[in-house]
Amino acid sequence: MKTAVTVNGTLHELNEYQLGLKLIDYLREELGLTGVKNGCGTGACGACTVLVDGVPRRSCMIGTRSAQGKEIITIEGLENSDGSLHPVQQAFLDAGAVQCGFCTPGMVLTALAFLRKNSDPSREQIRQAMNTNLCRCTGYQQIVDAVELAASRLRTIQE
Repeated sequence: MKTAVTVNGTLHELNEYQLGLKLIDYLREELGLTGVKNGCGTGACGACTVLVDGVPRRSCMIGTRSAQGKEIITIEGLENSDGSLHPVQQAFLDAGAVQCGFCTPGMVLTALAFLRKNSDPSREQIRQAMNTNLCRCTGYQQIVDAVELAASRLRTIQE
């Protein structure tokens, strides 16, 4: 049986060494995807959030072995083919929800997964969905604004 993981649309075969790594270490050190941030290493902050088969997961808490056969999306995987930002990324910039930027990749991926399930959320629903990701800089208001703006923009695209 071949062991592989798909990251941002590219299939990567995993060797025995790589199968022993945490997903965050594989993504950052083996693939050079440094948008995945190591904030706490205990799954508490959300900076290392990636999408695993569309579900936000803490990459510091899962091993590469358990990611075999799965589709992993990192912040780098959201860029459009023309180099432009994904609408959720752009909304974070436009709403001023990016300050130091350390938590931003995890926030964007968490927001994207949430908006795929709820395209027209209330501000309270946004707060609830984003409460698993910590930010020291923004005070969260701009993050709620960004997710609300992204929801509006995504609805427009889908219409």
